[in-house]
Amino acid sequence: MSSRVRFELSRSCLVLLPLVGGGPATVPARPADLTGVVFLDQNGNGVRDVGETGIANVAVSDQVQVVATATDGSFRIPASTGFGVAYVTVPDGYRAVNGFWRATDAGGPIGFGLVPAAAPAEFTFVHASDTHISEASVARTQRLGALVDSVKPAFVLITGDLIRDALRVPEAEATSYFELFKRETGRFSVPVWNAPGNHDVFGIERQSSLVSPKHPLYARGMYHHYLGPDYYSFNFGGIHFVALNTVDIDDQRYYGHVDSVQIAWLARDLELVPKTTPVVTFNHIPFFTAVETVNGIMDGGPAPSVITVRGHTSFRHSVWNAGDIVTLLAGRPYPLALGGHMHVREKLRYEGVATRFYQSAAVIGPTVSSGLTFPSGIVVYRVRAGQIDDGQFVPLGLEGGAH
Repeated sequence: MSSRVRFELSRSCLVLLPLVGGGPATVPARPADLTGVVFLDQNGNGVRDVGETGIANVAVSDQVQVVATATDGSFRIPASTGFGVAYVTVPDGYRAVNGFWRATDAGGPIGFGLVPAAAPAEFTFVHASDTHISEASVARTQRLGALVDSVKPAFVLITGDLIRDALRVPEAEATSYFELFKRETGRFSVPVWNAPGNHDVFGIERQSSLVSPKHPLYARGMYHHYLGPDYYSFNFGGIHFVALNTVDIDDQRYYGHVDSVQIAWLARDLELVPKTTPVVTFNHIPFFTAVETVNGIMDGGPAPSVITVRGHTSFRHSVWNAGDIVTLLAGRPYPLALGGHMHVREKLRYEGVATRFYQSAAVIGPTVSSGLTFPSGIVVYRVRAGQIDDGQFVPLGLEGGAH
């Protein structure tokens, strides 16, 4: 075996791989530049027509690099090494036409059309989580849509476990759930912004799913295919909202962690945001939670409480490197960190810490643990002049059986 090595960049770390054989190493082709334009879509048809001008200083990303558009609205991401999707960080006062993300595997320039939209100083938004949608439970997501119609928020955040399961099932079953989720949330009367959960990761529990790691939709691939970037940002009402993927993968196991590629992306994303702008993060596995003390330590089953990865032992159902995110946001207004996963409406506040770490309950139904019943529901937040209240819990109803 040759003593030479090559470098391969993974989402979590830099891996040294041996070169086998004595022949010359193959030099990989330089990744192509990703180019396109962000433009004012005056007729809202999603296509840049003659006379439609570009929009300057809008962030565009391939989930690795983040660039700002030039004065003519054009952008170039040199040697793009992203994950098959690109997105525009929708600025205040606009909304995206035909979605905020595009697949990049087709090649060619990408166009993001924006149209003017209200940027109110006062608005509400809904935080929902753990829809776990399937044909058997679709009524619960439909009930969420009805509540949204009643509350009339500016948008909805759904923090993961969007579908019943993709971890342990074959492709046909997993894709049917993603298609159902897209169809049902596509009927909502306001925009829906998603973050991925552990049950949205395709096939990694291979002893049950029988899915090969070489499958093109394996792991995060299926989420990308149906819902686009698994982390991204957008702006609304003077606040910078950041979706994070807090579900990392160690072979056939998931755990709470934000990988190094994503942390580097977040630093680049924040460079284009004024330091006086409040930042709200939303993700599935929470940064911090007390619910594990309610549930008690689980040693067995498919998701035990503790995990050891690369010699580091941590709690599996919270983000073991949450401090990296909190430190990165130090010096900025960071009023709210939203999570899900625990199926409990939880409010954590610490003396001397400005950030509130809040979780939403599960849409799929109530939860019973240690003799306590935690209802299903959503949280409605009201924003006034950049100040976010503590949220109002709204029971979902249709409680049915607990889980």
